[in-house]
Amino acid sequence: MLRFTDEHEWLRIEGDLATVGITPYAQEQLGDIVFVELPARGRRLEKGVTAAVVESVKAASDVYSPVSGEVIEINETLVGEPGLINSDAMDKGWFFKIRLANPSDLDGMMDEAAYKAKVG
Repeated sequence: MLRFTDEHEWLRIEGDLATVGITPYAQEQLGDIVFVELPARGRRLEKGVTAAVVESVKAASDVYSPVSGEVIEINETLVGEPGLINSDAMDKGWFFKIRLANPSDLDGMMDEAAYKAKVG
């Protein structure tokens, strides 16, 4: 199941795990990404708090945790190859995987059709 937030994060839900990244729209707005700071494995995140930071040639931007839970894996490849976010935001450019603490955090998130309608 794929869900999207108003802040342009995407989540791929598999059971109680969510893989999180930023949308192609978000990376296009940022431009060429040159640096990413990821959360530590084992870190507990609350919904809405800053989980990661991306820096591009244009700006730095916070990435918020769309759900509460524990970070169980990070995409360490991004540290050396942050450009993967630009070239493959929805697959190889994922940021972290989080174990959902509260499945109701997903309530009200957009499906792909609703997100595409929002960003045009």
